[in-house]
Amino acid sequence: MRSDMTGSADQQFMMKAAQGGLAEVEMGKLAKDHASSQNVKDFGQNMVDDHSKANDELKDLASKKNVTLPTDVDAKDKATMDRLSALNGAAFDKAYMRHMVSDHKKDISEFQKEASSGSDTDVKSWASKTLPTLQHHLQMAEDAAKAVNAK
Repeated sequence: MRSDMTGSADQQFMMKAAQGGLAEVEMGKLAKDHASSQNVKDFGQNMVDDHSKANDELKDLASKKNVTLPTDVDAKDKATMDRLSALNGAAFDKAYMRHMVSDHKKDISEFQKEASSGSDTDVKSWASKTLPTLQHHLQMAEDAAKAVNAK
């Protein structure tokens, strides 16, 4: 195992996971303010709680690997947040839940890839450990999306 991860696929995964985690927390906070459905508000709170915990674990792992993680959301997530923050009530509920379903499907795919084919055992282990939570989030997102008719 290399101690210098600069440019490695594992490092890229960590960077992407950190940015995604930050976005989940920020969008979860938006849900608490903009959603009308209690399901959506509760889902948003779950995103804040679970992704804050995962982000802290990832920060600890990154510091052991000498990897500097991003501390802000990327431009794409910022644009999504701007779009969502302009919505309220049912319109927010539907747009947010649609985004959460598609986002968690993408995250699960990336985490599965890292868990099975990453080269750093610690990063692979973290991805494997985090995967069931993401799969649970997807199930919750799909349930909440159904509840607010976000098709």
